[in-house]
Amino acid sequence: MPAARESLLDAAYTALVRRPWSAVRMVDVAAAAGVSRQTLYNEFGSKDGLARALVRREADGFLAGVDRALTTEHGDLRDRLTAAAEWTASAARENILVRAMLTGCWSERLPAPALTAVPSTSAVPAQRRADGPLPSPGDFVALVRDRAVGFLAGPGSPTSDSADLARSCELAVRLALSCVAAPPGEGGVAGLVRSALQRQAG
Repeated sequence: MPAARESLLDAAYTALVRRPWSAVRMVDVAAAAGVSRQTLYNEFGSKDGLARALVRREADGFLAGVDRALTTEHGDLRDRLTAAAEWTASAARENILVRAMLTGCWSERLPAPALTAVPSTSAVPAQRRADGPLPSPGDFVALVRDRAVGFLAGPGSPTSDSADLARSCELAVRLALSCVAAPPGEGGVAGLVRSALQRQAG
């Protein structure tokens, strides 16, 4: 992603953390990123385009974190799924847009771009992608489940094993999302996911 676009998205996210999206001004985002307002409009087209690009970037960042959690943990299936669940809960706790995307709860202080694709005339490939469909909470469940299955399934696994793995992965994802909505008590996300996966395996 070009440096100017990334700086503008950083500036937009920082502004959003400080004040409602309705109060975020394009001129202030451009100034904070050290570029002209024309550069901002050339890159995103409009404030709605900026909102869509910001949501897309945070979604991509969340999914990249899921991939890291699944690949950097060297334990068994339960350890890797627990790491992905912990990342999900942590990312939602620390990032207001990730939380909104995972739960579907867009407060009035956040941008709430339509999840369906919008007509795009942008010459910027990254913006054309942002103008495409954005993931819903249900899409995230499927995306994370399928990524986990992809990372964890052995080559040539029997179909029955793949179906069991998919159920385990979806269980871990849904438990993580429940922890976003209602944080768990003692044992945290890890304890809840490990316990559920152990019961499922037993």
